[in-house]
Amino acid sequence: MRNLTFAMNLSVDGYITAPGGDLGWSVPSDELFQWWSDRVGATGLSLYGRKLWETMSSHWPTADQQPGVTPAQIEFARRWRDMPKVVFSSTTSTVDWNTRLVTGDAVTEITRLKADDGGSMDIAGATLAAAPMRAGLIDEYVLVTHPVLVGGGTPFFTALDNWVNLNLVETRTFPDGVVLTRYETRR
Repeated sequence: MRNLTFAMNLSVDGYITAPGGDLGWSVPSDELFQWWSDRVGATGLSLYGRKLWETMSSHWPTADQQPGVTPAQIEFARRWRDMPKVVFSSTTSTVDWNTRLVTGDAVTEITRLKADDGGSMDIAGATLAAAPMRAGLIDEYVLVTHPVLVGGGTPFFTALDNWVNLNLVETRTFPDGVVLTRYETRR
């Protein structure tokens, strides 16, 4: 059975985007960027909601061809293109770059994918993660908390019907006061 992880950058007040979708507060240090790149390189399958898919697919497929690109950005772009991906959307009609589109029920498909053989899965996007979170499908939460209060936007966590008990398994501090906390779901 595959492990499903929900990992994202978030503000201290719990948002993954500021009002208007602003992500300017979450620009990573070189060390944090490398951590994200290594994570992408080790992920067996990444699950995207439409909004985050549009953000990522508008930049990373050709990011390694842009002027002034760094070796780390070249590596991330290659890893991102090569990583198998599933996009969940009822409004997107085509996807590319080693990606498959699912228009049906996300919980049903994620349950099926978890039962498959293969490497670990990451779920990207708070809107997509909400239903699997409520269904108890997420095995691990990775919060990469930036020292900023944005006051609103898209929250990392959804409203839950029941408590989810967690075990802290890792903490790490990055430059600029960014703190990673990794929790496993206690079953």
